Amino acid sequence: MNQATAPAIELKGISKAFGPVQANKDISIRVMPGTIHGIIGENGAGKSTLMSILYGFYKADSGEIFIHGNRTPIPDSQAAIAAGIGMVFQHFKLVENFTVLENVVLGAEEGGRLTPSLSKARKLLKQLSEEYELHVDPDALIQDLGVGMQQRVEILKALYRQADILILDEPTGVLTPAEADHLFRILEGLKREGKTIVLITHKLREIMEITDTVSVMRRGEMTATVKTAETSPEQLAELMVGRKVLLRVDKEPAQPGRVVLEVENLRVIDGKGVERVRGIDLQVRAGEILGVAGVAGNGQSELLEVLGGMRTGTGTIRVNGQEIDLTGKHSDARTRRKRGIAHVPEDRQREGLIMDYYAWENVGFGYHDDPEYNRGWLMNNDALRDDARRKIEKFDVRPADCWLTAKNFSGGNQQKIVIARELERNPDLLLVGQPTRGVDIGAIEFIHQQIVALRDAGKAVLLVSVELDEIMSLSDRIAVMFDGRIMGERLPSETDERELGLLMAGISDTEKPHDAAEVEQNLAHARGKVM
Repeated sequence: MNQATAPAIELKGISKAFGPVQANKDISIRVMPGTIHGIIGENGAGKSTLMSILYGFYKADSGEIFIHGNRTPIPDSQAAIAAGIGMVFQHFKLVENFTVLENVVLGAEEGGRLTPSLSKARKLLKQLSEEYELHVDPDALIQDLGVGMQQRVEILKALYRQADILILDEPTGVLTPAEADHLFRILEGLKREGKTIVLITHKLREIMEITDTVSVMRRGEMTATVKTAETSPEQLAELMVGRKVLLRVDKEPAQPGRVVLEVENLRVIDGKGVERVRGIDLQVRAGEILGVAGVAGNGQSELLEVLGGMRTGTGTIRVNGQEIDLTGKHSDARTRRKRGIAHVPEDRQREGLIMDYYAWENVGFGYHDDPEYNRGWLMNNDALRDDARRKIEKFDVRPADCWLTAKNFSGGNQQKIVIARELERNPDLLLVGQPTRGVDIGAIEFIHQQIVALRDAGKAVLLVSVELDEIMSLSDRIAVMFDGRIMGERLPSETDERELGLLMAGISDTEKPHDAAEVEQNLAHARGKVM
């Protein structure tokens, strides 16, 4: 085959099993040079496993890899790098207390002395930063950078190692919509320079916006490869899930009842003495979903945390008419659960799960002192496991194995474990933060249905999401936060993105827009599509 017309990547008959789980089954795929090729599929479809084989993290049980027409065995990541392949993982592989420069050089030092490598890297880093709009301070510590900047460091690492094939695994899962838009501009620049990009994602908006070709995986197999311009989100969703998927929330009008949650003059000060929540008043009734919209960092996270007992605050909180302790010995999450509050935290890995524990253990966390899980002084592990199996089946967690540790599930299936644990407790009040972050289209539909079903059962739901589509479609009322305050409330049927964007920019009902650019920038942050 002519080198000029050969695929940049060709995989033939790739299979990989982990014990009884067949992650990849006889997969063949071709990616042409100088293109952006999307790979989509549900959580657990085998996308990341396939790319980890290409990058040498896993060894295939069978099959062949060709790079630019040449058969290329890739036993480890060093072989992948030598073949011109770079990979940016969903969870970054950076040393937190090293600088940007040190992370870029790490593993690619030349000789025994580090100083010449750093000097050379600094010059090349500047050149790459300017060429691809990857502007990052080379002397900044990783721990001081936001996730968007950390991702740029990962891309710089790959380019520094002269990668001409770049794999990105769920690159926007931790980014704001504005950061995602900037990443797409970077990828377009890389494509113009002749780089080949493989984009693993479950977000249909991103596939339609940025890719040239898209391959669809389902349950470890490749089901289709199509030109992006010749398909649609609806067709791709059906190929991913194996059935038609409703790309909107289907729900009846709310029937609000008694007040379940009352918040008066709530204030939260963080560890640095900064007031994050500034005198909030709000109510949530039985049978309704109150959505809290706002650009990340405006107090929504702190609001959820103090309501869930994860941090202290001042003011008054009542649940079912009874006041809740905000600062004393009964201000913890355990007491909240006993008062009928369930909490799906924003960060499932840090706050919702213990990653090295089994799924059945995680399903019981926070509720392990319930009588159904105990035999006198001893835990009834059989009861815990039976309960976990039931929830895993009901919430379609894949693989359906309660003995897998949480870290061995995909992000979307980790989220299902947390959702199952909290929703199945039949709470009076559900606090839910970013319920579909990093979750595929089929799971999004399912999670939304479960939240609506809880509302229809007469429960109160407080939803925090940075996805405006999710807020608009799930909420019965919308409260908008800016700089720790509630700027206003709206009914979804009586507002639109622009009006919400004004409130999110801190422009109240009585003010007129004074900075159109600020409003547009704010809408760019908020206009994430739940696809």
